[in-house]
Amino acid sequence: MKTFVLGGGCFWCLDAVYQKTKGVSSVVSGYTGGHERDPDYYSVCSGTTGHAEVVAVTFDEEEVPAEIVLDMFFALHDPTTLNRQGYDVGTQYRSSMFYQTTEEKILFEEAIERNQSLWAHPIVTEVSRLPMFHVAEDIHQDYYGKFPEQGYCQVIINPKLAKARKYYSAWLNA
Repeated sequence: MKTFVLGGGCFWCLDAVYQKTKGVSSVVSGYTGGHERDPDYYSVCSGTTGHAEVVAVTFDEEEVPAEIVLDMFFALHDPTTLNRQGYDVGTQYRSSMFYQTTEEKILFEEAIERNQSLWAHPIVTEVSRLPMFHVAEDIHQDYYGKFPEQGYCQVIINPKLAKARKYYSAWLNA
């Protein structure tokens, strides 16, 4: 099993897609990359903690290759916008990849290079060593699964799920 810690805007979006990805055994929403010892949703959303909203995606490489997990990441958010995804603005929404090993760092850098051709502007995704990972509050775990009719889920997450189904249907559960 391998775990990647990825930030691509609001963690609910990445969580929703990876929850439906074959070979993914768990997706944990959380915070990392900041200076506050015990961040919570409201402090992170204030933009003052330095943390990013992220997901820790644990998967079996025999069922879904690491490259597919990373390519999905780059397809599901705009990695060319600094500290912003749509209406979500601030460093907490930055495009980010947090590695735990040199091997992961290389995989992340290769994924950036591989996916750059899909974007007209340079990818600005931050690649950093993973500091402490803080698990987000229970309400944020599998948010889409709990609240699929909520407005944010309908307007923001559903189009991302549709895009994932279009390009990655072989890797998604129904």
